[in-house]
Amino acid sequence: MMNLYDELVWRGMVSEATEGLAELLARESVTAYIGFDPTASSLHVGSLLTVMGLARLQRFGHNPIAIVGGGTGMIGDPSGKSQERKLLSREQLEENVAGIRRQLERFLDFEAGPNPARIVNNVDWLASFDLLGFLRDTGKHFTVNYMLQKESVNRRLESEEGISYTEFSYLLLQARDFLELFDRYGCTLQMGGSDQWGNITAGIDLIRRLRAKKAHGLVWPLMTTASGGKFGKTEAGTIWLDPERTSPFQLYQFWLNTEDRDVVKYLKLFTFLDRSAIGELEAATASAPEKREAQRVLAREVTTLVHGTDEVEKAIRGSEQLFNKNPWVLSVEDRLNSLADVPSSNVTMQQLEEKPLVQWLVDTSLASSRSEATRLILGGGIYVNDVAEKDPKRKLTAADVWEKVLVVLGKGRRQKHVLKVDRKDD
Repeated sequence: MMNLYDELVWRGMVSEATEGLAELLARESVTAYIGFDPTASSLHVGSLLTVMGLARLQRFGHNPIAIVGGGTGMIGDPSGKSQERKLLSREQLEENVAGIRRQLERFLDFEAGPNPARIVNNVDWLASFDLLGFLRDTGKHFTVNYMLQKESVNRRLESEEGISYTEFSYLLLQARDFLELFDRYGCTLQMGGSDQWGNITAGIDLIRRLRAKKAHGLVWPLMTTASGGKFGKTEAGTIWLDPERTSPFQLYQFWLNTEDRDVVKYLKLFTFLDRSAIGELEAATASAPEKREAQRVLAREVTTLVHGTDEVEKAIRGSEQLFNKNPWVLSVEDRLNSLADVPSSNVTMQQLEEKPLVQWLVDTSLASSRSEATRLILGGGIYVNDVAEKDPKRKLTAADVWEKVLVVLGKGRRQKHVLKVDRKDD
């Protein structure tokens, strides 16, 4: 049976780690934490790797702590950012913290078992510090030279905008978080993405200086796609875990559209499937990639984790119906149900006929501009009710409204938008 460190190595979740951590995780139960930045009221799929890190920690018998940074969120982490972020109000931060807390509860057990998870908000201690006390007790242990060596600070210093003292101080705040968790809960490990390594080692140094104890850090590689794109971003925007922002159907489709080159990596990172199961899916992808068996399992597993069994079953049914070779033979009710989670707009018949198709493609975000929409049509990439459209001057009419209720616009075979037509004025 693998220990946690071996498991993380196999899954590709170890970029750097402190000396002795592998032996510690194999020997005893450890309390570890990961921080979540409350810049929005929902996490997105880019945060999912971090969530899975905590969930794996708990499943291997260790004690997870999730910090939702209500305090550090008022400052902003410069790591990976090219410019200063917009500061949020205390009220907005509190709303965001509450939203993230609800999502974490789907992955972590906060109630039962010998190692229940904790959620803490670092505003509980950071807001109580006075400036002079913080500078004396924390700031004096870090030289400016030390802070300038950190990659997150260095990169910003070389940018045109530079870095404010506010974000320059972030490293001290996160180091203090680690010390507070060490004192309060015996936390000796911090984990996160590789852009957090400098902040993590600052906390390790502070614990060593003030408590004469050894703490540890572990980070995993930042996510990218095999094609070099930014993970979690699509032409439609960010993929969120909140069903109000990204529907379960859209989340399912996001994973279903994973490239063959990425699918095994994602199965390791974002599911709890074991080596044997993933090995079988890897072999299936190699022998019959057109069946997309691994992508279907990935989409089902992740959507179930995020939204539950009922929602994933709806997403699967909707996907099967939506991409059926002839979905138009369905009843009106079934067709509407199959499209329930597809992005949609409500329009009147008059509005539908006022605009050319190229403008509708822009308005529904299927194209970024009318010129792009024209190129897509001429290239055979645009569909109206699953029929390829070749005329860039085309206008939609009543004849395009299926069963007097909808028009389905498509970019390629998988990206769709539904125009729901209100004909009460007819």
